[in-house]
Amino acid sequence: MVAAAFALGAWIYPQLPPVVASHWDAAGNVNGFMPRFWGTFLLPIIFFVVAVLLFIAPRVDPRKDNIAKFRKYFDYFIVGFGVFFLYIYGLMLAWNVGYRFDLALAILPPLAGIIWLIGALLPHTELNFTIGIRTPWTISSETVWKKTHKVGGIVFRVCAVIALIGIAFPSFAIWLFIAPVIVAALGLVIYSYVLYRGERK
Repeated sequence: MVAAAFALGAWIYPQLPPVVASHWDAAGNVNGFMPRFWGTFLLPIIFFVVAVLLFIAPRVDPRKDNIAKFRKYFDYFIVGFGVFFLYIYGLMLAWNVGYRFDLALAILPPLAGIIWLIGALLPHTELNFTIGIRTPWTISSETVWKKTHKVGGIVFRVCAVIALIGIAFPSFAIWLFIAPVIVAALGLVIYSYVLYRGERK
């Protein structure tokens, strides 16, 4: 998929203007530009770096044996992330060759998909230092880890559904994605702390 991103960029490069749109605000309006080369290839370069990190990190984790237990679910997430990245890159290139669409609404379904994949991954994760909800309290207790990730799986899938509802309310779409995720993340940190305190008592 990384190779496909570079190939797509190279193929469409001659059709792009000297300066390309590279950033949009929450309303879908362009508010950032880059020279053609960086505007075309910066995202594939980032994709490559992330792919390398996703490849290396689980192999150097002190608890890599635990990661091996849920590796297939992590691989599903990696593939989903790659598809998401290619889709976003494709939207950016399409915009710069002249296609016009509501970018916020076009991005919302795949964003919801990524959140759903996180929710699907979390209940299967075993205690490790690389993947999952890594707070001082989940890392310190396998019981707290398992309970927090079980609840996290449910919470993030609910966030994905709420994000999709944003398609029906374009004016609030971005907030229906961001707000639930922030609340869920903070809530899970607090939940892990409460579980840990209860376990200590």
